[in-house]
Amino acid sequence: MSQSRSPIYVTKPFLPDLQEFMPYMEKIWANQVLTNGGPFHQQLEHALCDHLGVEHIALFANGTLGLVTALQALRVTGEVITTPYSFVATAHSLLWNGIKPVFVDISRDTLNLDPSKIEAAITPQTTAIMPVHCYGHPCDVEAIQKIADNYNLKVIYDAAHAFGVRMDDGHSVLRHGDLSVLSFHATKVFNTFEGGAIVCPDAKTKQRIDHLKNFGFVDETTVVAPGINGKMSEINAAFGLVQLQHIDAALARRAEIDARYRTELADLPGVRCVRDSGERVANHSYFPILVGPEYLHSRDALYARLRENDIYARRYFYPLISDFPMYRSMPSANPSHLPVASDIARKVLCLPIYPALSDADQGRVIDVIRGACRT
Repeated sequence: MSQSRSPIYVTKPFLPDLQEFMPYMEKIWANQVLTNGGPFHQQLEHALCDHLGVEHIALFANGTLGLVTALQALRVTGEVITTPYSFVATAHSLLWNGIKPVFVDISRDTLNLDPSKIEAAITPQTTAIMPVHCYGHPCDVEAIQKIADNYNLKVIYDAAHAFGVRMDDGHSVLRHGDLSVLSFHATKVFNTFEGGAIVCPDAKTKQRIDHLKNFGFVDETTVVAPGINGKMSEINAAFGLVQLQHIDAALARRAEIDARYRTELADLPGVRCVRDSGERVANHSYFPILVGPEYLHSRDALYARLRENDIYARRYFYPLISDFPMYRSMPSANPSHLPVASDIARKVLCLPIYPALSDADQGRVIDVIRGACRT
């Protein structure tokens, strides 16, 4: 194990110079508005609409509350078809609403929900589909929407990874489905410390969501829905406004890191770099590789070797959501129904990628992977 090198983590949050943030904090202290849709909250909603190319956004304290509220806003009940290959919040948001997740396998190419497997999972209790734009790579939105239209189902996209991603037609991936939910968690390409948002198709839907995230209040004495407290604070919103000033440079650096990994790992037997889904603008939020049998070591052995060298890659997403105790007894969670997702979960390893990752540190990661294929 190295004795003097600093650890390299799978990600680090982007933080601008603290002095850029202080004027915003001073304004918050001066006006003493901390929450409840204050001026920075309103500014960030408008700025994000402009930046992302969408019409309406409702900010949230985190992405999970956004998912829970999106399901409430569309009055989703019964069963929802979703992917087992995601962070647990995707399925947890369903359970929190008393909804049964139905897991469907993923595509081996994109690692997203496989549209060809969806129809067989639809029952009379199915009311919606919740796909995930995994690693920020767009789902087959047209195929999913066609199925949803044929069966009168809602579509809510877990777009936690998909900030700034644009389809091959140049439009935001967030414009698809009935609602799309973003995460602004510290690990995401755009963060507000903690935060999230729902992208809404129209003003009426945004108004309902705004009511739901604020206890259902319309005014001081009127409550129209059993809402929760999902509001983003002024401090988080202000930080988001600062972050937006740096997002283009941050994404450009991520693209450089992505390109170097692809070049330097391209010739390694048994190492497959997951490709994009044909999006015109990618955000390079993760860099997953799949470690196959042609590689000298197993995925877990490579994971351990990286850790021995103070490199903390992560096995996103392992285990599958469907393998956790609260889901594994469901018929759709049976691994025999999810052969691709089960196989990918055993092979995936996400390598470090973040704007502050130096060329030297990225070189360390590459050297360990290349070296491990020889010894």
